[in-house]
Amino acid sequence: MEAAPSAERFFELMDTEPDIADVPGAVRLEGVREGITISGVSFSYGREPVLQDVSLDVRAGEVVAIVGPTGAGKTTLADLLLRFHDPDAGSIAIDGVDLRQIRRSSLLGQIAVVTQEPFLFSGSIRDNLRYGRPDASDAEIEAAARAAHVDEFIESLPDGYETDDGDAGAMLSGGQRQRVTIGRAILKDTAILIFEEATSALDAKSERYVHEAIEALLSGRTVFIIDHRLSTIRNADKIAVLKKGSIVGLGTHEELMAEEGLYRELMSIQSEEREETPPQRPGAS
Repeated sequence: MEAAPSAERFFELMDTEPDIADVPGAVRLEGVREGITISGVSFSYGREPVLQDVSLDVRAGEVVAIVGPTGAGKTTLADLLLRFHDPDAGSIAIDGVDLRQIRRSSLLGQIAVVTQEPFLFSGSIRDNLRYGRPDASDAEIEAAARAAHVDEFIESLPDGYETDDGDAGAMLSGGQRQRVTIGRAILKDTAILIFEEATSALDAKSERYVHEAIEALLSGRTVFIIDHRLSTIRNADKIAVLKKGSIVGLGTHEELMAEEGLYRELMSIQSEEREETPPQRPGAS
């Protein structure tokens, strides 16, 4: 009887029809050959608009950073790329095909996401890596682990790749969990990558390892980096600056720093904070 309300809620959720569904004749996405075009996109959650007339052209293989203050709409833009929602106005297209005309399963199959809070399942580290591609061989898993610097700490664990990571990865440090999720993304081998504040919660040593792991992922992929750290975004091919749901700046780091604007203001604030913050004690990596 105590479990009945939970069971009812579980089946209620399982029986819920998704808001986002494939249209008849939806096509399969095989990769990104030309690029991603965001055209006049506006979106709201039923109240004030979160995004307003956002347009951005991203060529295949480009690294694009999305920056801006809290509440600017950065995460919402990523959610629209993943088609968690559809725009209220405008469109997002890959190689000229609107996301609404693409099979959602194939879209998600071509995107890997690394977020600020890495999520691991209870189980072995090998199984957590394999989640990126269930049919991967052990050799492929270990190659992805090396690229993500997972092997650096695997050697110190009692059972190596078979070590149980604990409840949601509780046996690993934040930097180690993040490297496992990056290894998972490397193994999945997708055309599109989204990094959302992937290094913001890490100490300096862990951040260095994660940055090196991220570099191993970038080649040949179309990448969106949602972050505020200069070290993460300065080498992007282009940087889009969001403010109150609109793009107010677009260019390289050098171009945006050469003009008055929100980007230069954000970078100046960050530089001042770095100078004022005393060195932290090294944490676990």
